[in-house]
Amino acid sequence: MAIIRELNGTAPKVGQRCFLAENAALIGDVTIGDDCSIWYGAVLRGDVNPIVLGDRVNIQDGAVVHTLYKRSVVEIGNDVSVGHNAVIHGAKIGNNVLVGMGAVILDNAVIPDNTIIGAGAVVLSNQTLEPGVYAGIPAKKVKDASESVAEAAHKNAQGYMLYKDWYKD
Repeated sequence: MAIIRELNGTAPKVGQRCFLAENAALIGDVTIGDDCSIWYGAVLRGDVNPIVLGDRVNIQDGAVVHTLYKRSVVEIGNDVSVGHNAVIHGAKIGNNVLVGMGAVILDNAVIPDNTIIGAGAVVLSNQTLEPGVYAGIPAKKVKDASESVAEAAHKNAQGYMLYKDWYKD
């Protein structure tokens, strides 16, 4: 069973049909929508501010989601994939977004709908991006928004809907 810890009187809230890996950690002010998956070694630490995930979000192995005390919150929309070992720190992520493996998104950054953040990219604090594909350090737009970009992000999230069902008790 996942590590689910109440902190300062606030317990994580988990929607329906979610998969929580046995060593995933949800702490404090964390709210997860329906059909989400939180994978092995992922940490959602809502100790200093809220973390809110929409529906059909997957937080993959080793990812960390946290906030900055009294200065940022995490809001993640629907149909979002956060790749292995990624870090989301106090950022707002729209719907239908793919955050690549090892990417870092810092405080008060805003990632719009239908966007891909490439593996290893770093989105700096307070950046507001336009839809498209981003890569590099710091992250720069490398491809404009398109139907194929939106489809790729959505397809990844849908794949994790299948994978989580393999782990049902």
